Amino acid sequence: MLTATTGFYPRTGGDTGDSVMRSTARRGAAGILAMCGLLAGLTACADRTASASHFTTDENPAEVGGTLRFMTPGYPTTPDGKAALKKVVDTFHRTYPKVRVETDLASWAHLNEKVTTSIAAGDLPDVMVTGVGWIPPFASKGAFADLGSFGLTPKTLAERVRPGFVEPAVYDGKVYGVPSIGGAKVIAYRKSVFAAAGLDPDKPPTDLAELRAYAKKLTVRKNGRLERSGFDFWVNPTQHQYTQNFATFLKAAGGSFYDSRGRAAFDSPAGVRALEAMDGLMNSDRAQDFATASGDGSPMVLSGRAAMGFMGAYVDCDNKTGVGEKVCDDLGFFNITDKEQAMFMGGQIASISSRTELPGAAYQLLKVLTSPEAEADLAKLNLAIPAARTAEGSAVETSNPASEFAGRNTAHSAYSGGADNWLQLQDEFAPALDEALLRRRTPRQALDTLAGKAGSM
Repeated sequence: MLTATTGFYPRTGGDTGDSVMRSTARRGAAGILAMCGLLAGLTACADRTASASHFTTDENPAEVGGTLRFMTPGYPTTPDGKAALKKVVDTFHRTYPKVRVETDLASWAHLNEKVTTSIAAGDLPDVMVTGVGWIPPFASKGAFADLGSFGLTPKTLAERVRPGFVEPAVYDGKVYGVPSIGGAKVIAYRKSVFAAAGLDPDKPPTDLAELRAYAKKLTVRKNGRLERSGFDFWVNPTQHQYTQNFATFLKAAGGSFYDSRGRAAFDSPAGVRALEAMDGLMNSDRAQDFATASGDGSPMVLSGRAAMGFMGAYVDCDNKTGVGEKVCDDLGFFNITDKEQAMFMGGQIASISSRTELPGAAYQLLKVLTSPEAEADLAKLNLAIPAARTAEGSAVETSNPASEFAGRNTAHSAYSGGADNWLQLQDEFAPALDEALLRRRTPRQALDTLAGKAGSM
């Protein structure tokens, strides 16, 4: 049974296993990727130009034997998780009965480190599931196979998955993975709180300026102590990690992390405007104190301790197991909009090793992993939404208002990352945002410093 959204991060990958990996794993990734750069051309790291143009499907898959290694963070070791994974393997064996599947249920906290260590050792699993923002760094190292030999192009992938899911799977115009689920961070508000404050509960904020004005009006403090946040960023109080929030504000302001040539673009006027809006909400409007969070890590908008704020793309509306129908009926949802609408999206993307010796079997497993049934199971297990177009309006998506809103708005997805140096830069990103939000540096200074580091990587 699904439970109410809890924990600091969605269970799907994003900028840091976006959704969020721990900093120790990120440091390991940066170090190993740097090592691969130094060892370019040696067998310890895959060649940047490695391709899968020689990959083909098998004429007689029933006679193919061997072991297929599969690494994924998508299936928890619960009875439901084990049952869902067994269905995937059993379905695969209908086509490849003689191929043994060896599964590594890596956690998001260690997945990055495992993949990069495997790259350095030249021993990648045949099929891997990683997160949004991971394709460019690993595809640029030649670790992931170009899926063009299996007929996947950006155009054909767009016919298969919903708007917003193609970009994270593409690098240099080629497809290196197939998205299976998306882990959105939607923005919710409490209609009753709006009404009590004299705001129209059917008209949420329409731009960054209005967002700040609403948040300021909805904030409640007593003797300086925060009683109710006007806007909750929903972050881990010990790790902060405002990067995903910045990604949403950045897209809303009309910006992006990188330009089409892979150069840093987050320090653009749009980036400065986005970070200034976050700084203004926190420090000028005092809508939330730095690193404020609920005791159990759940979104504060669900408990009523925030009038508006980020939350995951799932909420349990059951009166016994979740927040209850009354709370769900009181929730409204909207996208931050300034120049354009924006909704943060993490996710899980299945890829094939460029060095696999069983390409046909690997692609068959990838197809099973991204089938409608498997995606529905993954979405339930990870409190996410399926990526496939065929899942629009499905039962798993319409089971609760947060998922339903996320499913309708995938075209407005905002991501962090987008270039091959992201896994190195992201370790610097969160602390730099903290410096700006704590007003130790201006937003312009913080972003300029990050852009300088990106240019030297």
